[in-house]
Amino acid sequence: MAARSDQRAPLTQQHAIVRVPSCCRDLQTRQFSLCRSLGLNGCRYTGFSIGMATQEFTTSSAGETIALGRKIAHLLVPPKLVLLRGKLGAGKTTLTKGIAEAFHAASQDDVTSPTFTLVHEYRGPDVNIYHIDLYRVDTQRQLETLGLDDLIAGNSILLIEWGEKFQRFERERDIEIAIESLGENQRIIRVKGKSLGERPLKERQEG
Repeated sequence: MAARSDQRAPLTQQHAIVRVPSCCRDLQTRQFSLCRSLGLNGCRYTGFSIGMATQEFTTSSAGETIALGRKIAHLLVPPKLVLLRGKLGAGKTTLTKGIAEAFHAASQDDVTSPTFTLVHEYRGPDVNIYHIDLYRVDTQRQLETLGLDDLIAGNSILLIEWGEKFQRFERERDIEIAIESLGENQRIIRVKGKSLGERPLKERQEG
């Protein structure tokens, strides 16, 4: 990719803006630890009234998006229900490649879009990843036929695209990852959740 004068700094040089309750010092400390676990240079805290943390990243290639997915996996302690938001082609499957790879559930080449099959399952030694696409699911009855409740278990992570179509997932989601395209390669990725946590150190090192 040709260099551009407005190209953002590489991922490793990005800063995260983490918004947490200004009165909650313990949570601020924990979120700062999460920033450092992602290899970021610094964090900036601002007041946020509803106890949610938001981390924002910029990637400049598919490879960087996959790498970010691997790092985000360290924040996903199962069970987790994750909403993946973004327009068609934003990079939701690309990010999923990194998440699945981090849990040794699939190689990035084996992760494909579940647009037509609706659900893709990737089984890892400790965590099972379910990549779900609800773009073509329009009614509650259609949703029920997928049996998503049966996929929820202590070792499962559900990554749901277009879950915002159903209020249930808006209520039940643990983490929301929104991907915004800035052009052919650049993406802004915002990770928001009320229960962001790190995997145990041993798992992080092995992952």
